[in-house]
Amino acid sequence: MKGIVFFLAIFLMQCVKKEEVEPIQAKASYASHHQEALSYCQKKGMSTQFYYLLDLRIPSGKNRFFVYDFTKDTITHAQLVTHGSCDVFTPNPQRWEKAQFDTRVNSHCSMVGKYKIGRRDTSSWGIKIKYWLHGLESTNATAVERVVVLHSWNAVSDTEIHPEVSPLSWGCPAVSNSFMRILDAQLQAESKPVLLWIIGN
Repeated sequence: MKGIVFFLAIFLMQCVKKEEVEPIQAKASYASHHQEALSYCQKKGMSTQFYYLLDLRIPSGKNRFFVYDFTKDTITHAQLVTHGSCDVFTPNPQRWEKAQFDTRVNSHCSMVGKYKIGRRDTSSWGIKIKYWLHGLESTNATAVERVVVLHSWNAVSDTEIHPEVSPLSWGCPAVSNSFMRILDAQLQAESKPVLLWIIGN
């Protein structure tokens, strides 16, 4: 009987360990994005240590903010992130379930494309820190004008909540307070600009 209990304990430990690792390792489908991101960063003189990939095609209650380590060729963090309500100029009954995109000022929409993470600044939200985002493409060129920034928000969960949804923003990618502390430490330690890439189509 003791032998059976021992093997059951080992089996359960292996299952728990597997469940802890799988959510991050399962994102292998982003290989082409990682390759493109590295080439882009090399060309533009941006950090080749890591970058941030936000996949807004994923439901907001699931992890969709990924920190990718170029040197280790792996996703090191996966967390929740908000998308914009996008309901100012046209009705958006699916705003909770699906991200919509628009560059117009006051649209409250998210914007796809590559961003350079800029200056660290004070914020009224979360841990009171934000990073300015500079849109590098026509699909996000109004980021500074719209004050679409990376910041934290007390209302964002530290863990997946699907089928529940994350709160809606006015276009900012907002994360949990604890995750923002991780990102803040990374960004302060990196001397080169860091790429943040939002995909959603």
